[in-house]
Order: sequence, then structure tokens, then C-alpha cells
Amino acid sequence: MRDARLPKMLFVVLAVGAAVYFSSYYAELPEVVASHFNERGVANGWQSKPTFFGLFVAMSVLAAVVGFGIPRIIAAAPPQLINLPNKRYWLAPEHVAETTEFLGAYFAWFGCAVFLIMILTFDYAIQSNLHPDNRPDVSRMWYILVGFLVFVAVWTARMFTRFGRVSGNNTPPK
Repeated sequence: MRDARLPKMLFVVLAVGAAVYFSSYYAELPEVVASHFNERGVANGWQSKPTFFGLFVAMSVLAAVVGFGIPRIIAAAPPQLINLPNKRYWLAPEHVAETTEFLGAYFAWFGCAVFLIMILTFDYAIQSNLHPDNRPDVSRMWYILVGFLVFVAVWTARMFTRFGRVSGNNTPPK
């Protein structure tokens, strides 16, 4: 879990795959695309095609910043600005490398999850535009959302479990 190489590779594979996949649909889409849908899957917001894809690129960069930039910001920030359980223990000189490595890998997986939900959401919009009379079932988006929320809950619980205890001793330092 500590090594961030696998989620970084996965992020790159997702980015390249999304670029190839979505670019293959660009010419087929109308100049104005439905870009926002209500809870029943009915379009209620539209954008120009370049704006729609520009938004995807911008959100992809945001997912990369969340997954790979936040750990670097945390590593560079002074300890008093970091809100972490048992931070005196986990940010002590003898543990800071381990903490930074863990956060780097952990946020990298989170960035992959955010990017994946974005890809699936944009695909829903694209498929809805390409097949307006036979749109994808909106329940697909609800399942994706529930899956992401479960991931976030487990991710958060694991984070608190990890930093809520200290090695060799279950009582936090004073």
C-alpha cells in the first residue's frame, strides 16, 4: 500500500485510455452537448463541445492535483498546519518519512478513484448525447456514486485507523 508507483501507473493508463476513448467520440457529438442531468437522467444543462471536453481536461488536472499534489503540499507544510491524529508521533523526525510515503500512496489511490468516477460520468454524458432515444440507464450513475461513497468511507476509516494508533502502543502520545 505504501508504494505509489502502481496508482501512478494506473492514473497514467486511465488518462491515456480516456484521451483515446473520448477523442474517438469527439467528431460524432453535436456542437452543443447535454452536460448535466437530473436524478432521473434527463438533461438540464448544456455546453459547447469544446467547453465540455475542456472541462474534462481541467477536472483531470484537478484529480491529479488531489492525488499527487496534496501529499507534496502536506510534506512541505509545517507540522502545525497539518491536521492529523497523533501528529506529534507521526510527524516526528523518526516517522515523517514513513508518514509521507503512506500519504503519497494513499492519496494516489484516492486520485485514481476521483479520476475514474469522472471518466464514468463523462462517458454517461457522451453516451446520452450519442443515443438520445436510448440513453444509458440512470441507475448506472447511482451505482457509481454509491460505489464511490463506499470507497471514500473505507478510505477515510482506514486513514483514521492508521493514524489513530501508534506503533507498539495503542495509547496516543501526549
